Amino acid sequence: MSSLPSPTGAPSAQPTPVVARTVALDDPGALLSLLPDLGDPRALTSWVRRGEGLVGWGRALEFTAHGEDRFAACERWWRQVVDTAVVRDDVRVPGTGPVTFGSISYAAGSPAGATLVVPEVVVGARDGRWWVTTIGTAAELPAPVAPTPQPEPAEPVGVTFADGSLSPARWAVAVDEAVRRITAGELDKVVLARDLRVQATEPVDARWLLQRLGERYDTTWVFAVDGLVGASPEMLVRLERGLVTSRVLAGTIRRTGDDEHDLALAGSLARSSKDLEEHEYAVRSVADALRPHCSSMNVPESPFVLHLSNVMHLATDVAGVLADGSTSLVLAASLHPSAAVCGTPSDRADAVITELEHMDRGRYAGPVGWMDSSGDGEWAIALRSGAYEPGSTTSMRLFAGCGIVAGSDPDAEVAESDAKLVPMRDALTGR
Repeated sequence: MSSLPSPTGAPSAQPTPVVARTVALDDPGALLSLLPDLGDPRALTSWVRRGEGLVGWGRALEFTAHGEDRFAACERWWRQVVDTAVVRDDVRVPGTGPVTFGSISYAAGSPAGATLVVPEVVVGARDGRWWVTTIGTAAELPAPVAPTPQPEPAEPVGVTFADGSLSPARWAVAVDEAVRRITAGELDKVVLARDLRVQATEPVDARWLLQRLGERYDTTWVFAVDGLVGASPEMLVRLERGLVTSRVLAGTIRRTGDDEHDLALAGSLARSSKDLEEHEYAVRSVADALRPHCSSMNVPESPFVLHLSNVMHLATDVAGVLADGSTSLVLAASLHPSAAVCGTPSDRADAVITELEHMDRGRYAGPVGWMDSSGDGEWAIALRSGAYEPGSTTSMRLFAGCGIVAGSDPDAEVAESDAKLVPMRDALTGR
C-alpha cells in the first residue's frame, strides 16, 4: 500500500496497529440510511454529497490534539497508523482501505482541539461502485459486514432555541464596530460569527439531522465527525492523485423562492462591489496558500454564482498540480484560516474576532473531512453546522458567520446570518 510522506517533528505516542479489509458491495441503499442507531452522535461519521461519499460508525481508533501543533500532531499520528496497518483492499479507489475522519478547531487555543476518528465500519459509494471497509485491532483481518438500510430515525422532540453568546442586536453592534475599524484602515475584512443555543427534551438523533440535510442540501457536503454535524457548501481542499482543488465562497444573498426574482438577485450579487471585494480577498488568500505546494495553478478571473436551496454565493474553483508530496491534511493546514472564515490581514482579523465575538467557535469554521492511507482526501470548512455540547445528546450550539467589509450593513449581516442558520434550524424542527 502507498504511505504518507514523513512529517517533520517528533513522533506522537505509537497507536495500536490496525487491520483493514475493503470489499466490493452491491448497492445497499442510500448511504445515510445505513447508519445504525448507536445512541451516541459521536459514534457516527459522514461525508456525503449527492448520494456519494463515505459513512462510518464505531471507533477502532481515535486521536486528539490541541494547540498550534494540532495539525502536525494529527498528521504524525495518521502516518504511524498507516505505516503499521495491515490492509487488504479489493477495490482500490480513493476512500478505500483505512480511512480517518477529522475535525479541527478554528482557534489553536480552543478546548475543542482536533480529533481524528478511525471508524470500525466505513461504507463508500463513488461512480456507481460501492464498498465496505471493516477496521479492527486484532491479529486477523476483520470479517466483512453486510450493511442494510436502518429504521427511520425519530424526529427531535421539544426543540427550543435561545440566544448564544450575543443577541442579534448586540451582534449587530459588533458588526458596526468592525465596519468602523475597516473604514479606519485597521484591516480590510473580518468574518464575524454568532451562535445559537439548542435544547431538546429528548436526545437528538444525528441520523435525523444528516438525512434532512442530505435531502434538502444535496449540493453540499453533509458531514458528521465526533458530534459536529452540518452541511458545508465550501470545499476547503480536495487532493486526488496529485490534483488539488479548492472551492472559495464569499459573498452571499438570500433566495426568495421566486425563480425570476432569484435570477435578478443573482445578477445583482455578481455585480455587487461589496461582495466582489469580499470574494476577491478570499480567493487571493487560497491561491497564495496553495501556490507553494503546486507546480501550476488555475485561478479564474471572475466568480460564478452558486445556487443553494436557501442562499446564493459568489464562488470560484481554484485548481493546481501537487508538487511537494503534501497530504490533504497538510494542504488544509496551509489554508486555515482562509479569508473566508477569518479576514485580511489574518492576524488583525483574528484579533478582532477574539475581541468582538465573545465566544469560542470550537470546531466551527475549522477543517472537517477525511483522508485515506495515501494522503488523498477531502476537507471542507465546517459551516452551516452545529455541535453537540460535551457529554450531552439534547443540547447543541449552532453557528453562522458573515464576511464584513467597508460596505457592510449590520442589519443586512444579521439577516444573512439568520439565513445561514436555516439549514440546521429546519433540520432540528422537522420543517
